[in-house]
Amino acid sequence: MVETAFMASTTAMLFLINYYFPVGPLLRMFFPTPIALIFLRWGYGAAWKCVVVAVLLLTLLMGPTRSIQFCIPHAFVGLFLGYGWKRGWSWAVTVTIGSLLNTLGVFFQAALISALVQENVWLYFIIQITQLLTNILQFLGVINPPGFWAVQTFAVFSIICANFFYQCLIHVGAWLLLDRLGTPIPSPPRWVENLFL
Repeated sequence: MVETAFMASTTAMLFLINYYFPVGPLLRMFFPTPIALIFLRWGYGAAWKCVVVAVLLLTLLMGPTRSIQFCIPHAFVGLFLGYGWKRGWSWAVTVTIGSLLNTLGVFFQAALISALVQENVWLYFIIQITQLLTNILQFLGVINPPGFWAVQTFAVFSIICANFFYQCLIHVGAWLLLDRLGTPIPSPPRWVENLFL
C-alpha cells in the first residue's frame, strides 16, 4: 500500500513538473514506469490503485483535463507495459503495442483539446505539416504543393514514428532503472545491450 501510494505520487509529480518545466523526453520517458513497476511487484489490483491515486492527485493539482491527458495514454501504457513485462514478452511486442497505444492517445488528446477550445487542432497540425512538406519539396526542386492524402499520410506516419521512438526511450529507461531496483524487465535485443554495456 505504501509503495503504491509513493509510486502514484511520483508519477503525478513527474507529470506536474514536466508540464510546468518541460525538459523534453527526459521526464516523459518515466511517466508509465512507476505504474509498470507496481504491476510487476504487486500485480494488477495494486497497479490500478496506483493509476486511480495518480489521476486523483493530478485532478486536484491541475484539473480534470490534465488528469485525463495523463491517464490517456500514459497510465494505460504503464498498465500494459507492466502486464507485458510480467509475462516476459519481447521488446518487439511491447514496443509495437505500446507505440500504437501512444498513437491512439495522441489522437484522443487532439480530439479532447479540439472539443475544449472549439477549434480543430488536427487542422492546425495539418497546416504545419503542409508547410513543412512544401519547404522540403521546394528545397528538392519540386514546385507542385503536396496533395491532401500525402499530407495526411505523412502526418499520421510522423506521429507513429515519434511514438515508436518514445516507446523505445521508455523501454531503455525502464530497463536501466528497474534492473537496479531489483525488478528486472525482459532483456532487450543484443545490439541494445551492446550499446549500453
